Amino acid sequence: MTTVGFIGSGQIGSAVARLAIEAGHRVVLSNSRGPETLADLITELGPQASAASSTDAAAAGDIIVVAVPVRAFPRLPAAPLVGKTVIDTCNYGPERDGPIPELDDKSLTSSALLLRYLPDAVLVKAFNNIFFKHLLSLGRPVGAADRSYLPIAGDSTEAKATVAEFIDSIGYSVVDTGPLADSWRQETSTPVWGAPYGPYSEEEGRPVGANAIRAALARATR
Repeated sequence: MTTVGFIGSGQIGSAVARLAIEAGHRVVLSNSRGPETLADLITELGPQASAASSTDAAAAGDIIVVAVPVRAFPRLPAAPLVGKTVIDTCNYGPERDGPIPELDDKSLTSSALLLRYLPDAVLVKAFNNIFFKHLLSLGRPVGAADRSYLPIAGDSTEAKATVAEFIDSIGYSVVDTGPLADSWRQETSTPVWGAPYGPYSEEEGRPVGANAIRAALARATR
């Protein structure tokens, strides 16, 4: 059983936490408002879930899921994440985060920006390209003909293997898109972002195989 620490417990964070619980993992959730505000979610998730401060969740996790607005990057707890595998689920939205010139002119990926604040963490980009309701509904067992794939990017082969194993445990396979510098291929408004799994109006989503994910990634332009 893996302990997964969550910094951010919004739609994607809580969706990944639910799937992790169903797969037999333990989760430690946090948000910016304090652990007491997560009481209802913890009760719903059951005894394998607990709430903590962001610093304590980061310290507790074998794997860490960061699911926060980009504007919150400067407030992340860097010290407890040194050497840890961190799944970066974050998407930049200037209407929410405010303008960030290096992201607006695409000279920097959001993952590269996150690394500025977590320089000693080992980042893997994942879960940022799928609607949270689709993520909850499309998981399938290993070997299922309609198993869906998620893209991941990162610089560490070991960390990507760890994340792929975790993603496999919660019902998905992965397409390795290469180094973190190529994570722009799965960022907001790229062909692989959202659309392959169906429109938001279809809450169950549509299964997507590896070839479709690779084709969408290949169509991405900057």
